[in-house]
Amino acid sequence: MIRKAFVIHAKGGKLTDYIKQHNPIWPELEETLREHGVSNYTIFHRADTQQLFGYMEVKDEALFSRLAEQNVCKRWWKFMTSFLESESESSDKAKEEMLTEIFHLK
Repeated sequence: MIRKAFVIHAKGGKLTDYIKQHNPIWPELEETLREHGVSNYTIFHRADTQQLFGYMEVKDEALFSRLAEQNVCKRWWKFMTSFLESESESSDKAKEEMLTEIFHLK
């Protein structure tokens, strides 16, 4: 299993709306994530900030990389730019800072 983690930032005043969109996420998106080997996917919020931390496990990098080709992911990512900081107003996906694992306790 491959562990992945990232940080994203909610736009000012958009955190509550972002949270609502994840409870629940679109059923088609959930199915697509699972089909592409994603499991144990969790997003955390850092109190008193707009910072969000995401963690997921993936079965296979090649399978996971094909998520970007899926229409439901493209629609979701574009929709999330309403709530999350992006590189620019015309971005198709929110700014996502991938984290490097430095420690893991089994």
